Amino acid sequence: MCGITGWVDFARDLTAELATARAMTATMNCRGPDAEGLWSDRDVVLGHRRLAVVDLAGGVQPMVAEEDGRTVALTFCGEVYNFRELRAELVSHGHRFRTRSDTEVVLRAYLRWGPSFVDRLNGMFALAIWDTATRELLLVRDRMGVKPLYYHVTAHGVVFGSEPKALLANPLVPRRVDREGLCEALDMVKTPEHAVFTGLKEVRPGQLVRVGRGGVEKRQYWRLEAKPHTDDLPSTIAHIRGLLEDIVDRQLIADVPVCTLLSGGLDSSAVTALAGKRLSEQGRGPVRSFSVDFAGQDGFEPDAVRRAADTPFALDLAAHVGARHEQVLLSGGDLVDPAVRAAVLAATDLPPAFWGDMWPSLYLLFRAVRQRSTVALSGESADELFGGYRWFHNPRAVSAETFPWLTKGSARYFGGLTFLDRDLLTKLDIPGYRAERYAEALAEAPELPGEPPEERRMRTLTYLNLTRFVQTLLDRKDRMSMAVGLEVRVPFCDHRLVEYVFNVPWSMKSFDGREKSLLRAATADLLPRSVLDRVKSPYPAIQDPGYERALRTELAGVLDDPDAPVLPLLDTGRVRTALATPVSAVSRPYDRGGLEMALWLNAWLTRYGVTVDL
Repeated sequence: MCGITGWVDFARDLTAELATARAMTATMNCRGPDAEGLWSDRDVVLGHRRLAVVDLAGGVQPMVAEEDGRTVALTFCGEVYNFRELRAELVSHGHRFRTRSDTEVVLRAYLRWGPSFVDRLNGMFALAIWDTATRELLLVRDRMGVKPLYYHVTAHGVVFGSEPKALLANPLVPRRVDREGLCEALDMVKTPEHAVFTGLKEVRPGQLVRVGRGGVEKRQYWRLEAKPHTDDLPSTIAHIRGLLEDIVDRQLIADVPVCTLLSGGLDSSAVTALAGKRLSEQGRGPVRSFSVDFAGQDGFEPDAVRRAADTPFALDLAAHVGARHEQVLLSGGDLVDPAVRAAVLAATDLPPAFWGDMWPSLYLLFRAVRQRSTVALSGESADELFGGYRWFHNPRAVSAETFPWLTKGSARYFGGLTFLDRDLLTKLDIPGYRAERYAEALAEAPELPGEPPEERRMRTLTYLNLTRFVQTLLDRKDRMSMAVGLEVRVPFCDHRLVEYVFNVPWSMKSFDGREKSLLRAATADLLPRSVLDRVKSPYPAIQDPGYERALRTELAGVLDDPDAPVLPLLDTGRVRTALATPVSAVSRPYDRGGLEMALWLNAWLTRYGVTVDL
């Protein structure tokens, strides 16, 4: 894992702009704490920050190869899990390797197959390749968008990087946000290719962007497609199990300590059990696992989305598979620590508008994990793929003409607009923006000819979840893990599994009348009964009323500061009325949404000097 950045300009000599390139690269020190590198050639400069995971000594970047008078340079972030097979194939074609790294395999694959090399990669990655023969830059992002990649088109080229901060370090990139950007920041839509800052674009998952003197060209090298599913139920379950075993096996490859993130839910438990089984077979066990919980609370109170605390289930699974488990305990004071919140904002470059407390808690969990491991396996994307969320099983959400997670009930959980100024909300017209983005998503969703209407609708909902909703979770995971130099791998984002399960009919996905029926059946022999019977529960949220009181105190201070940049965006009268009401005995995340939104917006506008254009 790493951070990449670069600059292409066909109207200036960039070898004279290395100070700016170094500043861009330095913004991503946390993503790559182990090494830094720059490479330049008149029209281009590439930057790299390295987190060493495979071939610690040999995988230095940017990596350069020369062949027949042609020079190709690569800056690469991520992991290619099939690099050993690709290396063997390339050797058979006469390629010679200097390192054991997957980075060199990617570089040699490009030399052998050109831009079509990307079709052969299995992994999570964001990369940039400069080819002196064509004087072109290629920007490529993995199929599911596990690793981020942004770019800004300039008058004579592009500026790019793993995170917005790398681009913002270049004076050509403005710190502005318009109506569309604010809607993207404030609503739970996550439109592909859109970025919040004006002029920034995000390389779409499964996309290749070519930059040359003639401008910018985009090509979608992978997308979800609708295909008939011909396997019966037992064969489907067996195939999923086989895929999962192969995926986890590949994602355990590393030259550094590896662990799992374990909540005690079905997804993380399946990954942990599979990892533990494979490590034991290889004599590398036991598997090490980590979970998070909150200290200083007087017991767990069920809420609208969480029926039970994670800890008992995580401990059951750890005991069942013999994991070396560690629980990370956090307090409300930890989550409001100014240094922690500053680190979260610095990692996101955006206001963490949803799940406000979950960003700092995830950051602190990852920081604790990083003291023991460099790589962690996680369970993201299983709910989107196998149908785990409540909105998959709620007829109202299924039939609603909007994103299902923004329907009544779910929308409250993701709400945070409570305290925004009414005139601002009128200008933004978030409902109208949401309707536009929903219509776009529907138009691109694949359909299978002759598919029954109910199956077609469930396929569409799965598509929306895999191309919109899961991107928010992958972004959160990436930013918080990379902020502490931890690589988090996501087995359920393997494109082979995604392609297969996406095309399984909904009637088969829910064959036992429960959520994630296929995943449960495919891993039942590995899990304890408590986990198998457990109902879906999201990432834990703090319920300590002391946390909410701390937020209220901070927001009161913002209201008393006449220079606070967020004030013109708030209905201050409404905020003061809310602050005067008593804090409930149990603080719930959906009741704190307005507080979190206002505070994160103020911190973002202050720290980033953002100009709002409406």
